[in-house]
Amino acid sequence: MILTRVAMVGAVVAGALVGAPLAGAQPVPVPPAPAVPAPVPPAADPAAAQPSSVAPTPTPTPTTEPVPAPVGAPAPAPAATVVPATTTAVPTTTAAPAATTQPAPAPAACVPWTVSTVASGFGMLENLAFDGRGNMLLSEGAPSGGGALRTLTAKGEKGDLVEDVNSPGGIVVDGSRALFTTGNNAMSGLMGATNGTVESVNLDTGERTTLAKGLTMPNGLAQLADGDLLTTTALGDSVGITRIPAGGGESKRLSVDLGSVNGIAATADGKVVVDTSFDATSAVHVLDAADLTAAPQTVKLPGDGRTNIADDLAVGEDGSVYVALNGAGKVVRVDPVSGNQCDIATGITMPSSVRFGAGDGWDPTALYATSFDGKVRKLVPPTR
Repeated sequence: MILTRVAMVGAVVAGALVGAPLAGAQPVPVPPAPAVPAPVPPAADPAAAQPSSVAPTPTPTPTTEPVPAPVGAPAPAPAATVVPATTTAVPTTTAAPAATTQPAPAPAACVPWTVSTVASGFGMLENLAFDGRGNMLLSEGAPSGGGALRTLTAKGEKGDLVEDVNSPGGIVVDGSRALFTTGNNAMSGLMGATNGTVESVNLDTGERTTLAKGLTMPNGLAQLADGDLLTTTALGDSVGITRIPAGGGESKRLSVDLGSVNGIAATADGKVVVDTSFDATSAVHVLDAADLTAAPQTVKLPGDGRTNIADDLAVGEDGSVYVALNGAGKVVRVDPVSGNQCDIATGITMPSSVRFGAGDGWDPTALYATSFDGKVRKLVPPTR
């Protein structure tokens, strides 16, 4: 069905299977588009959550040590389920061609953000979220396929939320529970394993519940206004978005080809934003949550997509999209309307996810980034 895409990414992932970094290939130059002047970025990007007290900004700490890309072996799916759901694969078809905004080169006025390390010593970090109670939640994985959900306070205190998680991926906080994916490893995607799940943990009691099972490499996770969940798959024959009904029942893969989608976010104004990881060209797609099969608005990112390796993303209140480029080692800000782009942070070791701060001690104007080197970094926007 999409064997050409599997063949395309196979070389990239195969390198990882023998210990080589995913970003080992050299990027293919992309001719720049005509320069488009852009205004100086605002002093601070809007926060994705309500303002809170701001912790002092730590002194920037450069981090350059390389970390190998993770490759997990598939593990058995959890036996106990509460509301199991069966995934039904829908034949993939290609949506009508969308009008694509071509990328503009980074303008001279694009000022980098200040980067500092706020925590280290974790395993390979895949994703993060804030629980609204002063904790950052972190999905921590390992090449062997194990993992856990960890916690971190703004004071640097570490804790454990859920132990023994098989390759955790995206995290979404919904009231008193945290939702997360499992089975997010490359081998599961390439082999078509269906050991992936979406689970929840009660933040008060620690009770763990399975919401959906039978998924293939569920990676990114987002929740729509009606409570339905969306998860992404970036490798194998099941690449795309899967929709999971809020009340349980049959999970369905969307019948639209968006490429090797990875990061995903649902916005308050009814949009769903995704990016692609292993396609030849990195892209950010903006979809209508009311009709996820309609042709998306698309912005292409410069560079070779197979070495960019776009991972998770966040959306600011002004609609700007912030993408963690895992292979390129940077975070880029994209205006999905004009196509203007800015590398707000570079030289980061394999960043995997970004979120605006929320809760006690976390700066709501700053982005916090996880990475495969086990560090959490703070990205502070420039002042005028």
